[in-house]
Order: sequence, then C-alpha cells, then structure tokens
Amino acid sequence: MSWTREREEKLKELWKKGHTASQIAEILGDTTRNAVIGKAHRLKLAARAASKGSKLIKNQTQKNKEVRNEKFISRKARFKSLLLDKNFEPENPKTLEQLEDKNCRWPIGHPDEKNFYFCGRTPVEGFSYCKLHVLYAFQPKNQKEELIEKEDDVPDFIEKKVKASK
Repeated sequence: MSWTREREEKLKELWKKGHTASQIAEILGDTTRNAVIGKAHRLKLAARAASKGSKLIKNQTQKNKEVRNEKFISRKARFKSLLLDKNFEPENPKTLEQLEDKNCRWPIGHPDEKNFYFCGRTPVEGFSYCKLHVLYAFQPKNQKEELIEKEDDVPDFIEKKVKASK
C-alpha cells in the first residue's frame, strides 16, 4: 500500500474530524490502524483531543474511585471506631434455656463450669452478638486483606461511627 497525495488529504480530513485510526484505516481501505498512526505522526498532524469514549472512561473511573473511597473503609478503621464507644449496656446473664433471639449469645466461661452463662445484652441487628462481642468475633484482618468487598461484612453502626469521626 502506498500513500498517494489523495489518500494523505483524506487522512488529514478524517483526522481533523476526530475519527479513530481504526475507522480511518477502514474508510481508506487496504491499510492498517498502525499505518494510519505512523503516517499521521510523519505528517505531524496535531494531537487529537481525547475522544468521547475516553472522557466517559475517565468519568467512570473517577466515580468508581469516589465510591470506593466511601465504600472501602478499612476493617481496622471500622473496628477502631467501635473501641471509641465504651457505653455498653450491662451484661444480662442468661442460661441456655433462657436465651431468646433478642439476647447476645456470646458464651462466658466454659460449658462444663458451674457459672457458665451467655452475655444476654441486646444484639446488633443481623448478628447474634452485642456491640462488644461483635468486636471480639470480627477481628481486623492483616493489611493485605484490609479492603472489604462486601457491604454486609461489618454492621452499619460501625460505618456510621467511622464517617462521623472524619
């Protein structure tokens, strides 16, 4: 394939209109995208403005980063916020027979001991444990595993505390 004067003019015209190199190659026929890019470079055609598609991609990635920043607060930060709240209701010791859905089911002691009981405080919604025992049950992960992929992984009241502390 050779670049005639007519083909060069057509390339310049299409380039100014903002067509992609692939589109130009298809319109010209019998040439490749790389040949179009090379010729445009040799002709010292002006660098093209970002295409509409790249603007959309940039906007989407920027929005994703914003959402990720809001969504992915480290587990460590979420649990540290719980530690700030030391106003836990007093224990309400319950035996196995006395346990209900509205009681924390954290065992205190060993089942073989005489004074074994369950915490009995009001549990966090969606969990079997009270705020204090959620802290014990859900320990922060290593730094490598710090990002949370699921919203359900940590209770809402922890997220609210972290956001409030910012």
